[in-house]
Amino acid sequence: MADRILVHRLAVFARHGVLPEEERLGQRFYISLDCRLDLSEAGRSDDVAATVSYADLAEIALDIATNRRFALIEALAEAIAQACLARFARIETLSVRIDKPSAPIPAVLDYAAIEIVRGRNPEQRP
Repeated sequence: MADRILVHRLAVFARHGVLPEEERLGQRFYISLDCRLDLSEAGRSDDVAATVSYADLAEIALDIATNRRFALIEALAEAIAQACLARFARIETLSVRIDKPSAPIPAVLDYAAIEIVRGRNPEQRP
């Protein structure tokens, strides 16, 4: 499916990480979603009921990221992906990317990140 809804670099302050300091101090994370679904009906009808609201997608990501704690950003991404798939039947596949710009790595880097891709069926994954 070529149609996509994108939520790019939603900034959240949260307390995810393996180290005790990450839980105590918290840090900024950026969450990006790339949802693949058929948007042709929405385009023809101009009806919000025929699409998925990017505001709702952002709300799900923000809620999970700020109200739950994960040791791994992989687990955070998985929780967001599963919640989006459960709530929006129109989404066929989605990718969730978590950027962690303040990762506790003894090196100068822009960020560390993970990205997962999930779909309703294993064959739908790219």
